[in-house]
Amino acid sequence: MSAPRVSFVSLGCPKALVDSERIITRLRAEGYEIARKHDGADLVVVNTCGFLDSARDESLNAIGSALSENGRVIVTGCLGAEPEVIREKHPNVLAVTGPQAYESVMAAVHEAAPPSHDPYVDLLPPQGVKLTPRHYAYLKISEGCNNRCTFCIIPALRGDLVSRPAADVLREAEKLAKAGVKEILVISQDTSAYGIDIKYQTSLFGEREVRAKFLDLAEELGKLGIWIRMHYVYPYPHVADVISLMAEGKILPYLDIPFQHASPQVLKNMRRPAHGEKTLERIRGWREVCPDLAIRSTFIVGFPGETEDDFQMLLDWLDEAKIDRAGCFKYEPVKGARSNDLGLEQVSQEIKEARWHRFMQRQQKISATQLAKKVGKRLPVLIDEAHGTSAKGRTKYDAPEIDGSVHIQSRRPLRAGEIVTVKIDRADAYDLYGSAV
Repeated sequence: MSAPRVSFVSLGCPKALVDSERIITRLRAEGYEIARKHDGADLVVVNTCGFLDSARDESLNAIGSALSENGRVIVTGCLGAEPEVIREKHPNVLAVTGPQAYESVMAAVHEAAPPSHDPYVDLLPPQGVKLTPRHYAYLKISEGCNNRCTFCIIPALRGDLVSRPAADVLREAEKLAKAGVKEILVISQDTSAYGIDIKYQTSLFGEREVRAKFLDLAEELGKLGIWIRMHYVYPYPHVADVISLMAEGKILPYLDIPFQHASPQVLKNMRRPAHGEKTLERIRGWREVCPDLAIRSTFIVGFPGETEDDFQMLLDWLDEAKIDRAGCFKYEPVKGARSNDLGLEQVSQEIKEARWHRFMQRQQKISATQLAKKVGKRLPVLIDEAHGTSAKGRTKYDAPEIDGSVHIQSRRPLRAGEIVTVKIDRADAYDLYGSAV
């Protein structure tokens, strides 16, 4: 009897990608084959995103495509937290489960296509199945979030903060390092809040008791001898403790912090857990400890009630903060978000558009200035793509998919996953160009 074949669609953020990796690892462990196409598979699993209306539409379209190409579809992920939305549009889906509901997904798959398990064939690599390239991997340290930002429905979709024991996280990281992963990207909804829900309890890793705390975890990960990159960090005061690990070269000098705005009034309306003024002081303090710290962030323009003065404050803040990389989103009302009911004046689409362009122009200048400082330096670069003697990679200051790249020329052929020293010859607003030495 041939193994049942499952086709898989993964939408949304890196946290959803980790969920997909876990489900696929379970499927492979139970003898399922992963099909490349919907057509001819026994069923399709769609891991959805439900954060913005555009993402919900993309998810609903992906479900529709899977139904028309295959007809047998199981839906999971963030949009799965609202089964009525899915069933109203697509009443014929086999099952709908919410995010992180691995058991429910597997139960639905078993019902639709029972497994034919062969223990001799179904050997899995110890690190599980990864959907990223072999040289980097995402490591999820917690689920959910305790913050109640008014524009966000993540806590409604994924629940409150649930931290993994430190030993579990470190064992997974160790397996990844042994499998040849060169870079681990630490992710969660709120990385610096790690362990608060379990009162920083200790767990046994090897011979040592390790606390479930942001600093302790970063310190232990830093001992693996590979690149460790921190994502989704709220600028709480205790983040300063981790900066010294960056200065010592134990983890990468990189912080991904979603500041979202700089105007105290807008931040208050957003119910963000950080106040604009203190943030600039904190950034200055971090850079004193670790001068080559790279900061990436995301911002929202056109939030309800945002005035021209608020927006100008954000532009001035950008000039002072000198964020290395920044993404900007035009505010979108999300169904179920409390920002819809604050009674604040909506910002028109034209003003949102204009502010977005002004933000991007200002940030482009700052990014170009920051990158120009790297010209003439010799930097270690992790190769992501290699084509003989030309390649594309990233420095310690850039994460995959979201930040810039280094375009490299070399005398010898380069390989994806190797770390090479590159002399930086020139820079533009987003990327660096250089030659391998």
